[in-house]
Amino acid sequence: MTGPAPAEPDPPQNDSPRPELTPPSASELVGAALGSAAKRAGLDPSSGQSTGHVVWHAMGGWRGILESVLPGLIFIVVYTVTIDPATGDGDLWLSLGLSLGIAAIFTIARLIARQPVNAALGGLIAAAVAAAFAAFTGDASNNFIPGFITNIAYGSAFLVSALIGWSLIGLTVGFLMGEGTAWRRDRRKRRVFFWLAIAWAALFAARLIVQLPLYFAGDVTALGTLKLVMGLPLFAPLVAVTWLAVRALYPPQTKAAEPPSE
Repeated sequence: MTGPAPAEPDPPQNDSPRPELTPPSASELVGAALGSAAKRAGLDPSSGQSTGHVVWHAMGGWRGILESVLPGLIFIVVYTVTIDPATGDGDLWLSLGLSLGIAAIFTIARLIARQPVNAALGGLIAAAVAAAFAAFTGDASNNFIPGFITNIAYGSAFLVSALIGWSLIGLTVGFLMGEGTAWRRDRRKRRVFFWLAIAWAALFAARLIVQLPLYFAGDVTALGTLKLVMGLPLFAPLVAVTWLAVRALYPPQTKAAEPPSE
């Protein structure tokens, strides 16, 4: 008769303290947020896409271009066509109504097609806010105030980030490329990201420099026209330049050639 089996020894206890998780820093949080937004917009340097494809995707294709341009274009055309020679003013309510209507149509069309509505909904909200400024004051030129505020905010953010050494471009790319803030230890990357942020800040500043005098002069037609001209036509080339500069810093990894099968 055999006795009971000997009890197995207890596993050794590891009494060493567990390492505490370090909370993400503010720069990491900003980089993650910007990187996620850039990836949704198709601006991922690790994707290996062509420059033309990236720029086209960033603009949203034909539909995205129409959604961003057409509401403003309709406002300017209708307001200009309906200008009363006696007063020098156009039909503000008709211009605002048609502009908001086309933005709403774009949003509804995306909802019906069950497509992402971020761009169209953003355009509708922007058109509604701009229309509110003009409607409450009765001044068509105030339709452009939200755009001025946006340019000031974005331009200031890019400029400050470049001057303090934490370029928003660098934070975005660092997250997308999986290196976090390690790019700040590379002098070449720091320099490129600095000048890219300065270039974006200059774009927003140029819009303000050109458009603000027209706003104070009350020239709605010229102001609206220049807003369209300085929108996507300047945005697209700068996206291309940014993409090419980043790809030069992070060239695509070529796969090693596989040995021929016997």
